[in-house]
Amino acid sequence: QVQLVESGGGLVQPGGSLRLSCAASGSGFRIDVMGWYRQCPGKERELVATITSSDRTNYADSVKGRFTISRDSAKNTVYLQMNTLAPEDTAVYYCSLFDGRVSQLFWGKGTLVTVST
Repeated sequence: QVQLVESGGGLVQPGGSLRLSCAASGSGFRIDVMGWYRQCPGKERELVATITSSDRTNYADSVKGRFTISRDSAKNTVYLQMNTLAPEDTAVYYCSLFDGRVSQLFWGKGTLVTVST
């Protein structure tokens, strides 16, 4: 099994920055893709960014140029640097891990990001 623990959420003013972290732990898993999704109240969960084991990245159009995803393979950790935050970025941010060997997607419990004055 895989456990994903997110950290780094909180309250930030518009135009500010936050960095989210997600550490994967457990045994017998392979990291093919890690990523971040977010869910606003009353809306469906949406992709924010993903990064593959070969460091290929993908971003939602709404965050391109503002957010950067990166990883530390030695620590099984993925990061999301969020700059120029806006109120519409307010959401619960979820970390994900895809293990291609078993075609299974794992989720963290989420961390709340609130962008407000």
